[in-house]
Amino acid sequence: MLTPVIQEEATGCGIAAVANILGKTYSEMKATANDMGIYAADEGLWSDTQYVRRLLNNAGAETSVEEIAFESWSELPDLALLSIKHYQEEGKSFWHWVVFKRVDGQAVVLDSASYLPSNIRTDFEDMHPKWFISVERTNSSCQSAGGEPHSTASK
Repeated sequence: MLTPVIQEEATGCGIAAVANILGKTYSEMKATANDMGIYAADEGLWSDTQYVRRLLNNAGAETSVEEIAFESWSELPDLALLSIKHYQEEGKSFWHWVVFKRVDGQAVVLDSASYLPSNIRTDFEDMHPKWFISVERTNSSCQSAGGEPHSTASK
């Protein structure tokens, strides 16, 4: 059963997405991030992809080096970080992180936003990813994505 992590800070979607991939709670992932000098409130992180890669790599997961242009849902790998809700502010790009995964052959998106009626999304036509980062979990990187009880809050 999937139990998505819900972000506990308005700007904590990256931390929640990584927690969803690694099978951690939001508070566990936030503590790890903070120990690594990564804080959700740091505005520099709001348009940066390196901090989610660092968190995943720290846990033994491998990520694609570059962002890969989104072409179709069927072409996504079995596990990926997706950037949705893109917008620009003062020439800088911003987005919301979600996790794409296939569970028993079924595609789902784990979205950490607290205002959603369901954080397990299949309304693919309503999401408009710009690009993604592929993720490979190794034996040393935790449980299955979104597999255990997690926290609740917002974006």
